[in-house]
Amino acid sequence: MASVDARTVQRMTDTLFIERPARSPSSTRFWALLVLAAVIASAGVVGDSTATVIGAMIVAPLMTPILGSALALVLADRSQVVRCAWLVLGGALAVIGIGMLLGWIAAPPDEFASNSQVSARISPRLIDLLAALATGTVGAFALIRADISDTLPGVAIAISLVPPLSVTGLLLTVGRYHDAGESALLFATNVAAIVATGTLVFLLYQVRGAAQEAGLRVGQFHGRTLVVVAALVLLIAVPLTTGTISITQDRVLAADARPVAERWAADGNWQIASVEARNGIVVIGVLGLPPQPVPTALRAALDANGMREADLELHLVGGSTHWCPAGTDTCTVKAAGRS
Repeated sequence: MASVDARTVQRMTDTLFIERPARSPSSTRFWALLVLAAVIASAGVVGDSTATVIGAMIVAPLMTPILGSALALVLADRSQVVRCAWLVLGGALAVIGIGMLLGWIAAPPDEFASNSQVSARISPRLIDLLAALATGTVGAFALIRADISDTLPGVAIAISLVPPLSVTGLLLTVGRYHDAGESALLFATNVAAIVATGTLVFLLYQVRGAAQEAGLRVGQFHGRTLVVVAALVLLIAVPLTTGTISITQDRVLAADARPVAERWAADGNWQIASVEARNGIVVIGVLGLPPQPVPTALRAALDANGMREADLELHLVGGSTHWCPAGTDTCTVKAAGRS
């Protein structure tokens, strides 16, 4: 059975347990890096810059208290569990707040509708949980094995903790509350995965015994701790499963709607720029010269092809946006750029 020595456990606790005094080196380092990472991530999302967002992932220190929670659970150190949990919660709220601040200053007119950094973080799926479990395992393993600690920057990039929170704050400022909740769910998925895998890895490496040899406080570990951790992962998996099913249905809906839209647009020599589905709503972008095609004709064509229950949002590039709700044969004009 794999195990660690007392010196390794001491190094782990020194790394993961942030000191209580607000002016302590570890505490000031955590908050300073977190604030800077939040600013970098929010600016990167606003500017739709992948490189900038990756930089924020590397700088962000949120992995420390999250893995610290796992180590504290294994050591059954209740005070450290509470402290690490508060640091994670407080850090998350701080990042969201900074994201909201930058959103008030620099939110684009389209409310981030065309932003790839936002789009990548508002549709969490079960595959994201699987990736997070694998990445969390690597992170815990790299913490134990100092000889592979150079993989930690890659773990920080793969797990992506601060960017989803920045997206949450930015979306709250523009009233996209559902999508803000989805990006927060992605963050919660990553946290649950890190805690779960970290707990298992630390137990497999017999960290408790080494901690006792190092003279650290070690409480009584109960099986219900593992039950709670497993329940947390399962709880997160429920909305992820729902999201996965919804995304699959949207893809099928978009695939069915595209040929219908192309036939409708061809009648007026217009071109279909994009066809996608979002939460059961068909969103179509159309390019062409006047006169504009008739939106109600597309609504009728979708109904005739078995998509009667899907709402339609039609963006006429250079023109207006039409909303054609399911179950009706009328369309209303919306303000361009809003969904």
